[in-house]
Amino acid sequence: MNTDWNQHSHFAALDWASDHHDVIVLDRTGAVVAEFRFAHSAAGWAEFTDQMKPFASVPLTLETSSGPAVDQLLQRGFTVYPLAPGAAAGYRARKVPSGTKTDRHDTWAMADALRTDGHAWRVLRPQDEATATLRALCRDEIGLIEQRTLLVNQLRAALREYYPAALEAFADWAVPAPWAFLQQFPTPVALQTAGKRKWEKFLHTHKLWRRQTRDERLGVFAAANALPASAAVVSAKSLLAVSLARVLVTLQHQIDEYRRRIVEAFQAHPDHDIFGGLPGARDVLAPRLLAELGSVREEYPDADALMCQSGVSPVSYQSGQVERCRLRRACVKMLRFTVHLWANASRKRCAWAQAYYEQKRAEGHSHASALRCLGKRWLKILWRLWQSRERYDESKHLRSLERRAAKVWERIKPAARPVTQTV
Repeated sequence: MNTDWNQHSHFAALDWASDHHDVIVLDRTGAVVAEFRFAHSAAGWAEFTDQMKPFASVPLTLETSSGPAVDQLLQRGFTVYPLAPGAAAGYRARKVPSGTKTDRHDTWAMADALRTDGHAWRVLRPQDEATATLRALCRDEIGLIEQRTLLVNQLRAALREYYPAALEAFADWAVPAPWAFLQQFPTPVALQTAGKRKWEKFLHTHKLWRRQTRDERLGVFAAANALPASAAVVSAKSLLAVSLARVLVTLQHQIDEYRRRIVEAFQAHPDHDIFGGLPGARDVLAPRLLAELGSVREEYPDADALMCQSGVSPVSYQSGQVERCRLRRACVKMLRFTVHLWANASRKRCAWAQAYYEQKRAEGHSHASALRCLGKRWLKILWRLWQSRERYDESKHLRSLERRAAKVWERIKPAARPVTQTV
């Protein structure tokens, strides 16, 4: 809650687009005192700066929390209050119930919403350069991984039409070995022509020579052309498959480069030790957690705020005698996915995490729901570590469980007892 909101004499909104932006400034009564459009260019932003000089320290809202417009506003020292698209649509419907939609109506509705309701909104706090860099790297890496998944799905679809033996021989198509296989043996005929000696050499070269799988794979290779597709299908789809395999190889090189840069940026970050010591996070999830939480401690004044933004706290619904909870969808999606993966990975590292998960499953929770509950537990711990800048200490947490006689402690007490006895 912003207790100084009444001190503001003007309120502004910016409706952004790719090549231009619209701005409206209202006074305290809601009257429009400035309205203009400017181009998204150096000259346009210079015009914006000049036009906004009479409204120093004015709070400003727009329908995004990232992007070039936000970057320019923060560089110019504006206090930005980002508005979610769903909330913006609700404010627009309140101001224009007829359903009319124009850039001017959008900007005016957001400015007036900021004037009346902005005291309860979250201000966008800029991150330091180290955190901003790490966040951009992590989010872009995830984007590239999603692109890899799309290409792998497309590749599998092509193979299903002319080369099902390749799909049978390799279970995981998100790794380089199957891509190399396609480039060396692009069709079932090419595989048959190569012969057993080259098959064995390929498996040895790519470290796939396993006693458990080698005979099965060699058998699949031998029968690869048992049900051949038509010549036209093989000709077209083999070209597509090899093309996708080559693109995947290049993409994987870039993902590896992103991973190297992320590890480098993470190790140099001041909060590295806090997140680097989290069980199950390691070098992949720890940088993502740090990137999404950021380094501004005021962003999450308590653990509940962090849990809500992470999507692990449910949303309650109560009307009359009806009371129920549902999944929270209004959250930071990237943070939600990362916490979900971290909670699942932590079960292999922490006995208490696995015990807590099993307890929730026994209570009737689904796998995803149990992981959200475990994620809440972890986020409470992480928030306190983040605020106090401490590293996670397993023995300290176990002593806390023992002191509180938690249900989880009863499950892990025999295995954890030596830890508490050494304290």
